[in-house]
Amino acid sequence: MTAKEFLLALPSKVSPEAIEGHNTNFQFDLAGDDGGQYTLLIADGKASVVEGLEGESNCKVSAKGSDLMDVVEGRQNPMMAFMMGKIKVTNQGEMLKYAKILGLM
Repeated sequence: MTAKEFLLALPSKVSPEAIEGHNTNFQFDLAGDDGGQYTLLIADGKASVVEGLEGESNCKVSAKGSDLMDVVEGRQNPMMAFMMGKIKVTNQGEMLKYAKILGLM
């Protein structure tokens, strides 16, 4: 699975009950062959992903697409990826709040 496929499929994998009452904007700026820019919007129990960076982010994730997928698919420990600078996150608190819900860790 590519990073693009993973991100575009996120809305169908997120339980509406888990995000009810939550509002956030995650931006993914991914480099490399598996790269691209994507915005994940969560509002009123609905999640959507669009290509490109839209709105003001609550959390921005910068990485190679392949490094993100290594974390998502369990080939790389998330904390090691952060400490090694493979994945950079602008608002770690926001990431921790949503990481399990979104299947990012």
